[in-house]
Amino acid sequence: MTQRRGAFVTVDGPGGVGKSTLVAALADLLRSHGHQVHATREPSTRPIGVFTRAHADEIGGHALACLVAADRYDHLDHEVRPRLAVGETVVCDRYLASTLVVQRLDDVPEPFLLALNDGITLPDLAVILTAESDVIRERLAKRGAHHRFERDPAIPARELALYEQAAETLRGMNVPVLVLDTGTATPSEGAAQIVSSLVRHPGNVGPSDPDTLTVTR
Repeated sequence: MTQRRGAFVTVDGPGGVGKSTLVAALADLLRSHGHQVHATREPSTRPIGVFTRAHADEIGGHALACLVAADRYDHLDHEVRPRLAVGETVVCDRYLASTLVVQRLDDVPEPFLLALNDGITLPDLAVILTAESDVIRERLAKRGAHHRFERDPAIPARELALYEQAAETLRGMNVPVLVLDTGTATPSEGAAQIVSSLVRHPGNVGPSDPDTLTVTR
């Protein structure tokens, strides 16, 4: 009997919007539904990802975009695809939508980013978290900035607008997108909405052969 490919869920959104909290709540809820769950993140914990995370304040533009993409391919090859192949549900904190936002804050054009990510595995469900920009700024002030983008008070509003564009780009690639407002939904409520959406859209990004799953439109 052939092993069914696992589901791939990505969670993106501006810094301070509550991604890590929601990913943890989602993983717990999926496990309660009987899923074998692997929670991960990008930049990854592998060598390229560790380097990228440590130097993202010093490296920018096209160079940072290339590092992020290199880490993604390594992450897919060594962590994500092997887990999906044995039927696990993979939940990733940041993925392609974040690239289409964060690297564009560095003035890298979207066509370059899409070409750079040609050949990645697309998610079965892309979750984009949002909230009012004032709410995000307040959370960042309380939590503290993690990188240079979060130190600019004008960034949350720019990020929110770019995430709306990223959602449309993903929909144009036939990726199901769920936008959640974390200013009105609790992590448990958000996790329940994601599980419901995932059930309605099982495995509709195409075959499991990674070579056939590209981001080209």
